[in-house]
Amino acid sequence: MEANQKKQVRTQNPSTWLMAFVFLSSISFFFPSASCRSFNYKQALSHSLLYFESQRSGHLPHNQRATWRHHSGLTDGLEQGVDLVGGYYDAGDNVKFGLPMAFTITLLSWAVIEYGDLIAGAGEYEHALEAIKWGTDYFIKAHTHPHVLWAQVGDGGTDHYCWQRPEDMTTSRRAYKVDANNPGSEVAGETAAAMAAASIVFRRTNPHYSHLLLHHAQQLFEFGDKYRGKYDDSIGVAKGYYSSVSGYRDELLWAAIWMYKATQSDDYLNYVLENAYDFGGATWAIAEFSWDIKYAGVQSIASMLLMEEKPLKNKNQVILQQYRSKAEHYLCACLGENNSTNVRLTPGGLLYVRQWNNMQYVSTASFLLTVYSDHLRAAGQRLHCDKGQVSPQEILAFAKSQVDYILGSNPMRTSYLVGYGPHFPLRVHHRGASIASYKENKGFIGCTQGYDNWYGRRDPNPNVLVGALVGGPNSTDGFTDDRGNYVQTEACTYNTAALVGVFARLNRAQEEEAFSDEEEANLAFISDG
Repeated sequence: MEANQKKQVRTQNPSTWLMAFVFLSSISFFFPSASCRSFNYKQALSHSLLYFESQRSGHLPHNQRATWRHHSGLTDGLEQGVDLVGGYYDAGDNVKFGLPMAFTITLLSWAVIEYGDLIAGAGEYEHALEAIKWGTDYFIKAHTHPHVLWAQVGDGGTDHYCWQRPEDMTTSRRAYKVDANNPGSEVAGETAAAMAAASIVFRRTNPHYSHLLLHHAQQLFEFGDKYRGKYDDSIGVAKGYYSSVSGYRDELLWAAIWMYKATQSDDYLNYVLENAYDFGGATWAIAEFSWDIKYAGVQSIASMLLMEEKPLKNKNQVILQQYRSKAEHYLCACLGENNSTNVRLTPGGLLYVRQWNNMQYVSTASFLLTVYSDHLRAAGQRLHCDKGQVSPQEILAFAKSQVDYILGSNPMRTSYLVGYGPHFPLRVHHRGASIASYKENKGFIGCTQGYDNWYGRRDPNPNVLVGALVGGPNSTDGFTDDRGNYVQTEACTYNTAALVGVFARLNRAQEEEAFSDEEEANLAFISDG
C-alpha cells in the first residue's frame, strides 16, 4: 500500500477495522501469501542437476536418468576429421555453442568448489561431478592443438529452420574452430576458466584427470592471450546468437583469476593486477553477470582474495581494493543500495535486467550474492553500499527472495523451474521436449514436420524438461506459457547452472533452522517439565 492508503485504513473506526481484519484473515487462510511458503530446496537441487542430462549430446550412458532422450550428434566433427561427439546443447535448439557451454561448466564447478560438502550432504555430489565431466570431456576433444579450439557445432540459421528432436537432426553439423589465424579469445578464455575450475573440483577424486584439465587450461589461456581477437569475428555464425558484446578482455581476466585459483601461481595473479585498468577489471562498474560479461565474477573473486588472511603486497591490496569497489557496486545494485545505477525490480520483487531470458541474470546474481555473503561472514565483514552497510545475513536473505520467486513466490503463483511444484511451464520452447520421445516413437520426424505436427500444439510438452529454468516473466511479472513465446519459455543451461550452489546453500540453511527450532522446542519441553 501507498502511505496515504495506510493512513486512510488507520483512521477508520474500530468496528470497521475489526471487520476488515477478519475479512483479510479469511482471505489469507484460503490464499496463503506466497512469501510465507516453505520451499524444498533439496528437491530443487536434484531437479537442477537432472536438467543437464536432458541437454546432453552424444552417446548417452547406461545410467542416463532423463530416459526420454537418446543418442544424438554421433557424427559431429566427422566432416572436419575430428571427434566432437558429446557436450551440451545450450537451450531448446540443437547447436553446440562453445562459449555458453564453457560458462555453464565454470558455474557448475564454482558451485562445487564453494558448496561441494552441502551438495554431497543432499546426496547430489556424484550427479554434480557427472554434469561437469560431460562438459570437460568434450572440451578435451575440442582442444585438438595448443592453438586450436573447436568452438561450435551446427549453426543457428539452419537449425532454427527446423523443429526436430536432436535424435533426428538433418540440419548442418559443420564444426567451427578458432586458431592462430582466426582468434577467439572469449571462447578460449572461458574454456580455460572452465577447465581450471573443474581441475580444482577433481583434484581429490581424480587427480590424473585434474592434472589433464589444468594442462589444457594453461594452453588455452596462453592461446587466448597470445592471439587476441573476438571469436565471433572468426566464427560469423555465432553472431546473432552468442555475439560477444563485451569483447574478450573480461574473459582473459576471468581465465587468469581461475588459473590463479587452480595453481596459486603469482604469474596469473600478476596478470589480473597488471591488466586491471587496461582490461577494465578495476574500472568497469557493471550491473549484470552473464555468459558474455564476466566482470562482476572477476571482481567478486578478486575481492575474496582480500578477505583471506594470506598476506598481500601493499600495491596488490590497492588494486584488489579497486576490484572490490566494482564488485560491491554490482552487489549493491542488485540490492538497490546504490545512490544510482540499481537493478530494477518487478512489482513482485524480481531483479529485472532485460526482456529476453531475464532469469539468467537473476540466477547469476543470486549465486554471486550467496557466495559473497558467505565470504563476508567468514571474514567478519559487511558489504559497503552508498546507502549504508549490509550484513551477510541480509545479502543471503535477498538472494533467497529471488530463488523463492523462481520457485513460486510470485504474482503468477507458478514455479519457473520446470518440474518443481504444482504449477510450472508446460510448453517450454524446446525441440526435444515438445516432440514424442524417440524411445516411444522411433519414426523419423522431418524438418518441417516438427513444426506442422508438434510446435503449434496447445497440448503440454510430452516430455517434462525437469530442472530447466525458463526465461521467466516480463517487467510487470506477467508470463505466458506458450511454446512460441521463446523470450519467456526457452531455458538455457547457464540459467540452471548458477542455481545449483544456491539451492545447496539454502537447503543447508533450512536444515539448520529446522534443527534449531527442534532444539528450542526440546529445551522448552525440558523447562516445562
